[in-house]
Amino acid sequence: MKVLFTGGGTGGHFYPIIAIAQALNDLAQKEHLATLKLYYMSDDPYNERLLFDNGITFVKVSTGKMRTYASGRNIIDMFKTFFALFRAFFLMFSIYPDVVVGKGGYASFPALFAARLLGIPVIIHESDSVPGRANKWAAKFARKIAISYPEAAEYLPKKKTALTGNPIRKEIMTPIREGAYELLNLEEGIPTIFIVGGSQGAQRINEVVIQTLPDLLPKYQIIHQVGKRNFDYVKNISKVLLEKSDYGERYKVFDYLNDEAMRMAAGVADLIVSRAGSAIFEIAIWGVPSIIIPITESNGDHQRKNAYSYARAGACEVIEEKNLTPHLFVSEINRLMEDENQRKKMSEAARAFARTDAAEKIAEQIIAVLLEHQK
Repeated sequence: MKVLFTGGGTGGHFYPIIAIAQALNDLAQKEHLATLKLYYMSDDPYNERLLFDNGITFVKVSTGKMRTYASGRNIIDMFKTFFALFRAFFLMFSIYPDVVVGKGGYASFPALFAARLLGIPVIIHESDSVPGRANKWAAKFARKIAISYPEAAEYLPKKKTALTGNPIRKEIMTPIREGAYELLNLEEGIPTIFIVGGSQGAQRINEVVIQTLPDLLPKYQIIHQVGKRNFDYVKNISKVLLEKSDYGERYKVFDYLNDEAMRMAAGVADLIVSRAGSAIFEIAIWGVPSIIIPITESNGDHQRKNAYSYARAGACEVIEEKNLTPHLFVSEINRLMEDENQRKKMSEAARAFARTDAAEKIAEQIIAVLLEHQK
C-alpha cells in the first residue's frame, strides 16, 4: 500500500502533511497494514529529518511558480512547469501509489496532474479560508476534500467537502509550562507576550516590535521569534535601543524555536501575536488569546479572511497591516493585558475553534481508499 503526499514546500503545507503521516502510521498499525509506504513529492524536502523520522521517502520534482503579478520569470517558469509535468508523470508511474494526498501550492500541481492522468484517487486538504489555485483545480476530480475553515466550502464541491480543521503535529499540540522559565531565561510573575513570525519571520511586525520595546518592556517580557534572515538585524538594533534600559533583559529574541521551545513559549504566554497562516490552528489548540496581523497581499486575500474567521469565533483581535502603527500596537496589547476577563473568553473561544482530530479524520479517509483498492 502506497500513499504519496504533495505540497507547496512551505511550512503551512509541509507540517500538516507530517501530522497526517503520523496519524496514518498510527492508524495503519491498528489496522495491521504492515506494508504501508509513504512518499512526498515536491520541489524541496523542507525538513529532511521529519521526513526520515516519519518514514517518508522524498521524491524531487522541480517546478515553476506561476505568480499572480506580471513578471518575466513567469515565462521561464512555464517551461519549468512543462518539464515538471513529464517528470512527475514518469515518477508517479514508477511508484504508482494507491492514493495521492494534495496540500495545495504550486509544487503540488505536477503530482496532482500525473495522478489525474493515471487515474489514481486524490484527496486534498485546504488550510485557508480561500482555496489556492492548485486545490481549486484538483477539487474537480478529487475523491474527498478536507477544509480547515467553513468559508472554504463556498469555493468547492459541497458533496465531497468536509470540515476537519487543520492537522497539527503531535510534537507541538500540548503547551509546556514546567521548565519554561529556566529554558527561555524568563522572570516568573511578569506577564509574557509571545510574538511569532513563522519560520521566515514577519518583517513589518518585527519593525513595529522594535519601535515599541521601550513602551512594552516596563510592563511585559517578550519572546520574539523573528526568522533566520531577520535575526542579526533585529538583535543588533534592539541591543543598541535597549543598551541603557533597565528592562533590556526582558526581551528574548530568537531566530527559530524548536518544538520543545515553541511549546514552552506557548505554555507561559499570556498573549500571542502572529500572522494569519496555519499558526492560527496551533494558537487555537494551545488556547492562548491572540492578536492576528494578516499579510496585506496574499493569494485570494486568504490571510485576511483567515484572521476574520478566527475573530468571529471570538478567539482573537485583528490588526490589519495597513493600520499597524506603534501606537495602535501598544494600545491593543495594553487593552487586552489589562482585561483578564476578555482574555479568558478568548482562550475559551480558541479551544472551541480548535479541532484536535483533523489529522486522524483525514487519515481515516486515506485508509478507506487504500482498503478499497485492495478489494
